[in-house]
Amino acid sequence: MKICYFNDYRLGVIKGDQVVDVTDSVKDIPHLDSRDLIIGLIARWDAYKAKVEKAAAEGKGVPVSGVKLRPPVPKPGNIVCMAVNYMEDGTLPEKPAINAFHKAATAVIGDGDTMVLPDAPATIFEGEAEMALVIGKRATRVAQADAFKHIFGYTCFIDGSARGLPPPGNVFFQMKSRDTFAPIGPCIVTADEIADPQNLDITLTNNGTVMQKFNTSDMAHHIPRIIEWVSSIHTLEPGDIVATGTNHRGLHSFMDGDKIELTVEKIGTLKFSVKDELKRTWARTTRLQHKEKGGEGPHTPQLTGKYAKQ
Repeated sequence: MKICYFNDYRLGVIKGDQVVDVTDSVKDIPHLDSRDLIIGLIARWDAYKAKVEKAAAEGKGVPVSGVKLRPPVPKPGNIVCMAVNYMEDGTLPEKPAINAFHKAATAVIGDGDTMVLPDAPATIFEGEAEMALVIGKRATRVAQADAFKHIFGYTCFIDGSARGLPPPGNVFFQMKSRDTFAPIGPCIVTADEIADPQNLDITLTNNGTVMQKFNTSDMAHHIPRIIEWVSSIHTLEPGDIVATGTNHRGLHSFMDGDKIELTVEKIGTLKFSVKDELKRTWARTTRLQHKEKGGEGPHTPQLTGKYAKQ
């Protein structure tokens, strides 16, 4: 099942090119705000799945193209992002140590929204294409063998980054948790729809040009290990997001006016735009291309605009 939010945060099920409103079938779930309803539904999925399926089967759909899609989990309790979790097309000599970081939940935006680059002295702004897990059941110190029992579904995720910010302070927090730096969507695909999430193609295009293309099989630490490790540090709750990392070789500058499309096989395509009031520019060069050209540092330098080095 593909579950989404649309328009004024109505819950919907996507069927082909149609979306069916199923909000009324779950409206008795306790919630403070319509954006919280998905959390309650995830937590009570076993009891409500049949009701949602019935509403989706009997309801009249409207074209997805005619509605405004919203983030499928607008208010996650936690967003955990795996760090350096790909073998970079098998080029790394050994697995990197498992690691992760938190991203502010208020950074979430959805399909068709805009990532806004802040007035900050970052050396570059990047967005990392990722597949994310949506947690379905409370997870504390979960064994790898039980990991998939705690996954409700999967969604597309972008980890926005403002690289190279100067100290003082927690530079990683400043880099990752900016408003609008966590696009997710367009929907949640429930776990029963994806037989092998460890073998999905991920493609990111910028203005129609393919910049990132890799497969989830290249993860250094696979999904069961991710759940085991993260849940050994803190409890994961229903609706929490765990982003599984990216292949860094295709990372590149995000700039004003960019149109980004992230497609994860069997999940869908997340589309959003980029806005930078400062109109800063960088060469449209991936990290791999920059390295192959013998460039200094991990990425191409800023060319024009505020904070560019003269």
